[in-house]
Amino acid sequence: MTDQVPTKQLLHLVFGGELTGVGSTEFKDLAAVDIVGVFPNYATAYSAWKAKAQQTVDNAQMRYFIVHMHRLLDPETAPSPPR
Repeated sequence: MTDQVPTKQLLHLVFGGELTGVGSTEFKDLAAVDIVGVFPNYATAYSAWKAKAQQTVDNAQMRYFIVHMHRLLDPETAPSPPR
């Protein structure tokens, strides 16, 4: 029998789409935003983000993002701001 402690679920959202410009974070078409999925930890979210980002490397205006949803759902888990 293992004494494995279950890890806390820290939800992350991966999404992306074509932006209005290279230096922007505004999407050209919100209806075309690609919701890749919600993941239980950063490592799996990063893996999904990396795969999508590599598929769209030829389009400079296409960007994918990782949102730390657990910080929105439970602000107590967010790191303290720098002093």
